Amino acid sequence: MRTSIATLLLLLAPMLGGCDQIGAALELPNPKKEAAEAEAEGRAIGSACRYSGRSLEDCYALNPAAQKSFVFAGWKDMNDYMMEHKIEVVPSQLPQTVPPPKTAPAAPAAAPAAPAAAAH
Repeated sequence: MRTSIATLLLLLAPMLGGCDQIGAALELPNPKKEAAEAEAEGRAIGSACRYSGRSLEDCYALNPAAQKSFVFAGWKDMNDYMMEHKIEVVPSQLPQTVPPPKTAPAAPAAAPAAPAAAAH
């Protein structure tokens, strides 16, 4: 009996190893994976901002969805790396585009005034 249980467990082991694949196929949320992706993306954004010479505040403003702590960590890591290896900033080659100022919506056209009453 003991060997049959051990044999059964050995046969099921490969199937249990595919649980992550089953979860991915069913699109089940994986908080650890999502957190790791958010950290990697934030660090990449911060590194790219530092390499292009953007300030940390500009980087936050341009990437509001990224977590600030991860952006800062990436920016700081790249800053330390650039200082250590004496790497110069590579400025952006794209022209700076300024968003058009937001204008207030046009006021609805006023109804024509009623003709003045005739004098007595």
